Amino acid sequence: MSRTHRLFQLMQALRLMPPPATAADLAQDLGVSPRTVYRDIDTLRSLGAVIDGSAGFGYTLIEDAALPPLSFDTDELEALVLGLREVGEVGDPALVKAAQTALSKLRARLPAAQAHRLEHAVLTARRYARMPEPGIDVSALRQATWDERTIRFDYSDAEARATTREVDPLSIVFMQASHCLLAWCHLRRDFRAFRLDRMRHLELTGASFRPRRVPLLRDYMARLREEMTPADPAH
Repeated sequence: MSRTHRLFQLMQALRLMPPPATAADLAQDLGVSPRTVYRDIDTLRSLGAVIDGSAGFGYTLIEDAALPPLSFDTDELEALVLGLREVGEVGDPALVKAAQTALSKLRARLPAAQAHRLEHAVLTARRYARMPEPGIDVSALRQATWDERTIRFDYSDAEARATTREVDPLSIVFMQASHCLLAWCHLRRDFRAFRLDRMRHLELTGASFRPRRVPLLRDYMARLREEMTPADPAH
């Protein structure tokens, strides 16, 4: 781990750990010695980060110089908290962690009164039904979708019928109680939705379908809206 990367990781740990974070806890999180943590804290302070505390008492990040000043009105702040907490409830493991990090970054740059409001926001999100675990690396799937790369995976439908699918991934959506991949399926030559918990053995084929993702997704969403529109009783 380079020193620059270690300093970045230390800032992340200070944002995420309940204050005050002890040098021992920080050292364990980073895989370094407490002495290294002491030196890195001094370096971060010299770079402008306001970090309260000292050896033996723990450290609290007061102001994060790496982030620009932020200001939100009350409703904006509630909306941000609600959105990030919803991600924490329904997101895949990587997005859950990203939502926690985003909240910690917001907290570090808000004025004291707004930071308090963020910590004790009125709105929240709770889902008590357990989300099915994805059967593939969702981060890799998101990257393939963004890069417009054709993928291949094994899939089991609701009747446990197994197939191998090659698809152009278009979007990942939360539907009812599971995450689904919206895609153009090469096998069916049509649009299909695939539950992530039924997918296995994701791999890239090496083929690109750029720049067709946006128009394909637009066509798929138009079809879904059409299917959900009630038929006119006069016809």
